[in-house]
Amino acid sequence: MFKTMRRSLICLPLMLLLAAAVSAGAATGRVIKVLPQFLDLQGRHALSPSLYDRDAYQVYLRQHPDQRSALRFNVQWKAKPAKGTALKLRVELRGSAHGRLPPQKILEQEVKSGTFSRWSTLTLGGDDYKDFGEMTAWRVTLWDGAQMLGEQKSFLW
Repeated sequence: MFKTMRRSLICLPLMLLLAAAVSAGAATGRVIKVLPQFLDLQGRHALSPSLYDRDAYQVYLRQHPDQRSALRFNVQWKAKPAKGTALKLRVELRGSAHGRLPPQKILEQEVKSGTFSRWSTLTLGGDDYKDFGEMTAWRVTLWDGAQMLGEQKSFLW
């Protein structure tokens, strides 16, 4: 009885170490937060550092499209990639349809992981922003090669 108990006490840590070694090579990650923000003609998303003022200015820019120059996505993410692979953030946008198919746009950026969560910025600006029109839905995904690690999307996606 004591021999089988001793054997199981020795085998249990070995099995746990084996399970940890097998899962160590797998990539993990997630998209934590997405903040879509309009930029004004001077490239600002707010007039002061106050979060209340930022939100109020975003409402103003939403109501005055002639004062906008770009749409920026601030994305907070965290990932532990598999060794030797590059991470990629992808923002997919859908616009409003005006008698035709809705416009679609994809923004991509390679990113490097770290110990803590990171913020990355992807911007749709210039002629691409003017041609796109109004955004109706978005989806942000984090990729490790061909494997999707995390996703966040708007209500209408």
